[in-house]
Amino acid sequence: MKIYTKTGDKGETSLYGGKRVSKDILRIECYGTVDELNSVIGLARSNKCAKKIDNILKIIQNELFVIGADLATPNEVKSKTYKIADENILQLEKFIDTLDSELPQLQNFILPGGSKCAAFIHFARTVSRRAERLVVSLSKQEKIDNQIIIYLNRLSDLLFVMARFQNKHDKKTEYKWDKK
Repeated sequence: MKIYTKTGDKGETSLYGGKRVSKDILRIECYGTVDELNSVIGLARSNKCAKKIDNILKIIQNELFVIGADLATPNEVKSKTYKIADENILQLEKFIDTLDSELPQLQNFILPGGSKCAAFIHFARTVSRRAERLVVSLSKQEKIDNQIIIYLNRLSDLLFVMARFQNKHDKKTEYKWDKK
């Protein structure tokens, strides 16, 4: 099977179910940004993450594929695709609580950075927030599973805590925002 199909050469792509749409519509931007987020998480994972962090990131990557498939499926297509569920969101919250309990309490804004893994996790956090904003915009135009918005919101919080945890693991200083 060839990787290229030439069906997108005129600026269109297919949604799940076969419907052809322009590549610049908001739905495509949403799942493209989720794909970008997944790739940034892959970059983080390739940079010596703590085992606990890497294991969580792997779970997230799989769940982002679920979100991407959901976003690529138009509402009119009856599908048996997986969906993000309450338990996925609760799992993110558990990860946040567990990792945060091992960190010093945050008193100031901190600058993104630190180790390579932590810096990429901070980058992933910003892409997650962008994906969330785009999905919120899409939800104003089309019916979207609200669990996706909640998941992405919680994910950005988790990624922030994970970056802090990774920096602590790597003995990297967290630099406070200098208000001057």
